[in-house]
Amino acid sequence: MANPQPKRIFIWVGHPAQSSLCDALADRYEAATRAAGSEVRRMNLADMDFDDRAFAGYDGKRLELEPDLKRWQDNMTWADHVLIVYPYWWGAMPGRMKSVLDRALLPGFAFKYKGPKSLQWNKLLEGKTGDVIITSDTPPLLDRLLYRKPGRRVISNQILGFVGIKPCRVVQFGSVRTAKPAKIEGWLDAAHKLGEQAAA
Repeated sequence: MANPQPKRIFIWVGHPAQSSLCDALADRYEAATRAAGSEVRRMNLADMDFDDRAFAGYDGKRLELEPDLKRWQDNMTWADHVLIVYPYWWGAMPGRMKSVLDRALLPGFAFKYKGPKSLQWNKLLEGKTGDVIITSDTPPLLDRLLYRKPGRRVISNQILGFVGIKPCRVVQFGSVRTAKPAKIEGWLDAAHKLGEQAAA
């Protein structure tokens, strides 16, 4: 029997600062996928150069995508599986991370409505799978009970699901603010296991 093709995995860290816990979690996930023979590409939001101030919606004239946003699109197209890692701020993802989605998950690239007035659409990234790791100061159980886990629902349903990426595992680690080193090491180990599962 021929060996299966290695899985192509794109890792995107959506934290706007460098050297965050999100970076460390992505490092462990990436190490596991590479050890299993996957092909891996990675981008960190902190290193991306693009204009996040001039986006004015989808009906008017759009800005030409900067090279980093084009590369992000290329990586999304290339990947069989995507990991997104980001912090949970004010019930959502960081604004600069959202700007990448606003600018790059465009009609014609990520989705396409079936007609000018249709509410039905084609999911142009269908066939891919995805994992999500979210860090938060809010304890995940409290986030679920008080707020009905909005961050996890949005990334799963209205972003990944909308464009055809099937969410596999969406996990939230917290509270980062009160976590002791042993707790953080447990999260890092969990990220490693997620990477092993993604590469399988």
